Amino acid sequence: MKRKILTTTLLALAGISFFTGCSKESSEKALEKEKTTEISFMIPDWGVPSQAMLDEFQNESGIKVNIETVSWDDIRNKIAIAANGKKAAADVFEVDWSWVGEFDSANWLEPLNLTQEDMNDIPSLSTFIVNGKTLAVPYANDFRIAYYNKDLYKSANLEEPQTWDDVTKNMETLKENNILKYPYTFPLNANEGTTTSFIWLTYLRDGKVFNDDNTINKENALKTLNFINNMVKKELINPANLTMSAIDTYRELLSKDAAFMVGPTSFIARATDPNQSKVIGEIDVILPPGENGKTTQTMALTEAVGVSSLSENKEAAKKFVEWYTSKKTQRAFFKEISAIPTRTSVLNEVIDAGEIKNPGAMKEVSLLVKSPFPNGVPAYYAEMSNAIYNAVNKMASGNITPEVAVEEIDSKIKDLLKK
Repeated sequence: MKRKILTTTLLALAGISFFTGCSKESSEKALEKEKTTEISFMIPDWGVPSQAMLDEFQNESGIKVNIETVSWDDIRNKIAIAANGKKAAADVFEVDWSWVGEFDSANWLEPLNLTQEDMNDIPSLSTFIVNGKTLAVPYANDFRIAYYNKDLYKSANLEEPQTWDDVTKNMETLKENNILKYPYTFPLNANEGTTTSFIWLTYLRDGKVFNDDNTINKENALKTLNFINNMVKKELINPANLTMSAIDTYRELLSKDAAFMVGPTSFIARATDPNQSKVIGEIDVILPPGENGKTTQTMALTEAVGVSSLSENKEAAKKFVEWYTSKKTQRAFFKEISAIPTRTSVLNEVIDAGEIKNPGAMKEVSLLVKSPFPNGVPAYYAEMSNAIYNAVNKMASGNITPEVAVEEIDSKIKDLLKK
């Protein structure tokens, strides 16, 4: 009888122990789940971190990131539609450099705090600072740098150009000697790539694109338009560029149909890729020319990430942005998808390690990145861009003069400023 009672008691205690253990385990899991904060991240496919990277971030921070892969073209509209309903399209999202003014005007971005060390390490951050507020942090670099085909130049006894007048003379010589039919390449179609090309060309040449009151600097703009028009009239630019996409005009360098261009940093890698380039070993990457010598500044068309002002998880979102744009993550991103680091320290590291083939003046040019917009990218940028690329395209098509083109641009910007 005693044995039976003892057995029953032991079984009861075991049961209590079992259920207590289960209860404890369930509580721990519930507590762990409660501690995990979830945020959403809307980004194009080129900016998606690997799952291993996201898992590492979650383990370190307790923040789970749910990725929403959205095409670049659709992100802006999704953000606007959601904000109209007082909701965040995502806690963290892609912020293109050209959207900054509009997003700031609509109050869609939460200001971010960066250390001075971080700010100094990311030159292109200046584009995303409006009225002293840092609205987004760049994660993928794309500053404008110059390329020339040293073999073609050598065949015409030419040297690396120092000024834009040199470029003009070089292109004329290459054409006159029948080395290339259209030695210079530049976007001319009625699209955004033509606007940014007009802006960077003016910025590299004369240093001032817009006045302090945000109006166009007509004198410098006219110089740029005359330069482009001269190149077109002398048939130094392929007429097909009038309808060709900007990226395809840059590819003329890779197909050996052009000898000089200023273009995206991505063409440093493209020029050494046998699947894309017919000019491997022929391209020198150089500091762009300026008005009286090499330029002292360049423009970056960087991609950034920002935190929605409508996010309900702002602190977690800010922690993610800090991690996503950190030195460690930028290094990993370069290794995984060859994204050019926006941090000078990381860019120097990968160049010094020989991980970028034929970097040329990449280090030097990266330090010259500044914003051509004295008061930040304006909220009306998209409308202004439309006026610029249409004016350039019409001029290059022979329909209007440079003088008329600059008046059209000036008039449109002044109208936009009145709104």
